[in-house]
Amino acid sequence: MSLNIILKYSTPRYRPVRKNLQSLAEEFNLDLKPIIVSAPGRADFLNTHQDYKGLPVIPVAIKLRCYSVGVPLDSDIVKVKSINLREAGLEYHDEFSISKLELKPSDWFGNYFRAVFKVFINNGFKVKGCKIAVWSEVPIGAGLSSSAALEVSTAKLISEMFNLDVDKKIIAELSYKAEHDVMGIPCGRLDQYASSFGGIIKIDTRPPFNVEELKMKDLVFVISDSGEHRKIVSVHPVRQAEINQALKIILDEVKPSEKVVKYLSYDYYETRWEFLVNILEEYLASLPSKLADRIRFTLLTHKSTLYAISILRGERPSYEKFVKAVGEDFAREYRTKIDDPLEVLGAIMNYQHILLRDLYEVSTPRIEELRSILIDSGAVGAKISGAGMGGAVIALSKNVEDAEKIKKECYERGFTFTWVSNPEVGARRETLNLYTP
Repeated sequence: MSLNIILKYSTPRYRPVRKNLQSLAEEFNLDLKPIIVSAPGRADFLNTHQDYKGLPVIPVAIKLRCYSVGVPLDSDIVKVKSINLREAGLEYHDEFSISKLELKPSDWFGNYFRAVFKVFINNGFKVKGCKIAVWSEVPIGAGLSSSAALEVSTAKLISEMFNLDVDKKIIAELSYKAEHDVMGIPCGRLDQYASSFGGIIKIDTRPPFNVEELKMKDLVFVISDSGEHRKIVSVHPVRQAEINQALKIILDEVKPSEKVVKYLSYDYYETRWEFLVNILEEYLASLPSKLADRIRFTLLTHKSTLYAISILRGERPSYEKFVKAVGEDFAREYRTKIDDPLEVLGAIMNYQHILLRDLYEVSTPRIEELRSILIDSGAVGAKISGAGMGGAVIALSKNVEDAEKIKKECYERGFTFTWVSNPEVGARRETLNLYTP
């Protein structure tokens, strides 16, 4: 049974974490003292749809987590249970041998676990059989990285059960390879790195995939699920193919100068977009308008993200740099308190949403309705989180009190899956004592 048909998971508001972890532990003999780990979901803060192009991205980990409980077995059999699927009355159990490890046909929920075990084995780690039970707060299909949270929590659990001492970066990379290389899902590294590291981070999506923890850790976000859900494979491959088509036209028909050609490729990832921000625009008029917009989105979104990174590092905002980052038209229409870093970050979120909506065409009427509620209720900025065509919207609030008011307004307007979150810690081993009342 497909994980993707489970559209909404329980949240801490209804299901206390402790109660759920106790339920998970009861899947085993408590005398075995099962190991408990968790990993957060994430929202796309800045530079959405750029990780598969080799550009830096800025995710934020959120306070919705996937919890995994496990005990090692003296065999090569792995037994997995999904409590969420069981509660939904769906097929929830998988069992496989690590010595004869194969994926089942597409959409089988157990393939996520099989894929993670496979990359551990392929990379020389010594693993054995075990029993695993999983419960997640992260809603599927909402653009909040439910699959990455599952993969990262599974990888962290494997590391803890078998004393592998795998660090955050290796956990992120193994989780990415499980989804991208083994399962064949066209994702970038953003989701797995965000879940493993936590906080607000800048991820360089070219080797060696460096991670920078950014300074502004006290930001308050409101994340709201639109209720529309799309698979990543319905968005990413289409946009990737369009960009490759545009690159082919530029290289084969437009024939730009050597200054430009040296940064171009027929492939969206191999093209060095960071060097083309200010020199490629003059060639876009030769493209069909839709293809030109896909390229223009890539360049403009990246340009605005670079300025946002400087603010997140503590740089004092300036009007000149803001205008350079978002353009005179946007700066004139969306007047911003330039002396307030929070307002500047919110404005850049709004700018990037407009680019996602108008140039990348991944918004929907439902997304626009939700975003309007967030802005009208007091958010300083709001944008699509994830691939788009549904999913969640992430908003930046001035403080917790305002965030709770925004959340209340979303509830009253029918968007009941809405959360307030500071940046959350990454994958961790839980120390909650399950053996006392």
